[in-house]
Amino acid sequence: MNARAAEVTALEVRLGHSFASPDLLEQALTHASVGEGQRKVLNNERLEFLGDRVLGLFTAEVLMAQFPTAREGDLSQRYNMLVNREACARAARRMGLGPALRLAGGESKRGGREHDTILADACEAVLAALYVDGGPEVAREVYLRYWADEIETLSHSAIGSAAMGNPKSFLQEWAASKRKPIPTYVVVARSGPDHQPVFTVEVQVDGLEPAKAEGRSRQEAEKAAASLLLSREGLQ
Repeated sequence: MNARAAEVTALEVRLGHSFASPDLLEQALTHASVGEGQRKVLNNERLEFLGDRVLGLFTAEVLMAQFPTAREGDLSQRYNMLVNREACARAARRMGLGPALRLAGGESKRGGREHDTILADACEAVLAALYVDGGPEVAREVYLRYWADEIETLSHSAIGSAAMGNPKSFLQEWAASKRKPIPTYVVVARSGPDHQPVFTVEVQVDGLEPAKAEGRSRQEAEKAAASLLLSREGLQ
């Protein structure tokens, strides 16, 4: 058994699920760089697509249960804090996904096993693999275990603070206090039918990594992105 195979076996133990279809877990751990430009290799992109929806469902369930009186806007802000790239990457690190990833040699040498985007995508793909191989309850148990810290932090956050009430104004005031330019908001994607669009907006603040969030209107997406950035940077 080579070193990575041993890491995959250890990962199964940590997840608490023995895969009936080991190839499914292998696919979830395989980055798109593997076999690029050569033979066709099944990578984790399709599973990531499913995993994103599985993650969204479990997160919505948790929020509905924990915040029974919260309005939709508040739930959306909390939702984005639990499903964003950084939260998924932290969950991936708790799982110990990095050493089990299958990367192309160049990607591995560039430190891909510690790259937030690669870890986050693989994390969603692993959730999907668990969902397909073991069913919703198996995937849900893993989600609750590895997102527990994120959920706990969210539960103890100051939900009624000025930042949550008007995150765009709060972020603008913070930027001004640091003599930074006014934050800018860019619509990076729009999906869904015309009567029910979904906007993806990126907020950009000088000196900080941008943050992206979705909403049913541009304004809702802008507020969610501002709230996400505030939470990520510990500014609330």
